[in-house]
Amino acid sequence: MTEITQKVQLGKTGIEISPMGIGTWAWGDRFFWAYGQTHTGEDIHDAFKVCVDAGFNFYDTASIYGFGHNERVLSRLLKLSDKSLIIASKLFPLPWQVTKASILGGVKGSIKRLGLKPIDLYQEHWPFPPLSIEKWMEALGQAYDQGLIRAIGGSNFNLEHMHRASEELEKHGLHLSSNQVHYSLLHRTPEFNGILDTCREEGITLIAYSPLGQGLLTGKYTPGGIRPRGMMRLGGRKMIEDIQPLIDQLGQIGRNHGDKTPAQVAINWVISKGVIPIVGAKNAAQAQENSGALGWQISEEEINILDTASQKIQISFPMEHLVGLS
Repeated sequence: MTEITQKVQLGKTGIEISPMGIGTWAWGDRFFWAYGQTHTGEDIHDAFKVCVDAGFNFYDTASIYGFGHNERVLSRLLKLSDKSLIIASKLFPLPWQVTKASILGGVKGSIKRLGLKPIDLYQEHWPFPPLSIEKWMEALGQAYDQGLIRAIGGSNFNLEHMHRASEELEKHGLHLSSNQVHYSLLHRTPEFNGILDTCREEGITLIAYSPLGQGLLTGKYTPGGIRPRGMMRLGGRKMIEDIQPLIDQLGQIGRNHGDKTPAQVAINWVISKGVIPIVGAKNAAQAQENSGALGWQISEEEINILDTASQKIQISFPMEHLVGLS
């Protein structure tokens, strides 16, 4: 396996990150990701080792993942590596972050669980009331001034949220470094609502969660085969049938590039848009496959093919309407 050495700048900071990040929600979360049933601590350790050895230096977690447990798991893993890694975390607004003081307390809680100070990137997880975007940014600005964090980001921000956050941070001589949103071939809304263009114009890094459409773009789901379960059911059999032409295109493009998988092509497509995908890995095999999305590039013609195929089958995913991303 060739180590990935390419790095990109995070926002307007001097922080350099790998062109793909590793999402750690499954690393300890039992409720959503069945940690302890579908994968174990040993699996996660093996996945982390593969990711680090492959050159991925950007890892994203959140205080609400496993109610803090994921940050503790990541802390233990970080102690196993002597490489310089970039860590991002997020703070969920409700039900306890209702004052600037409580936000600073939340940042300090993440620092304690991660065993890391400063945290490289800290993000407001959701732009929910009762505290305004402006108050959140003011509080995170204070965290920056106190040396608790190195960069400030948002997550699930729509265009208005981004503008308000940027304006508030600029009053304090700071910048919004990133916005983490749902983005994939099955959910291209950030391309059409101004978020992607604004990020490019203002030097804000756009980070994409669910770049594989919650597993739908891996090609493992077929009308006559296995189907998504639980939260991943989405549109049922018809939805699986509808995405097959796109899966076929991903497969064909993958074959054009030395037998890349549909998942690897789908991730490469996100990167081709100038976006940093955050991809999960429950075990070494998944981490190994993720690494195969880098080190090559789909052509402009192939990008256009996928753009055309995907425009016909955009899917409405859960939670997206809560913050006006649609």
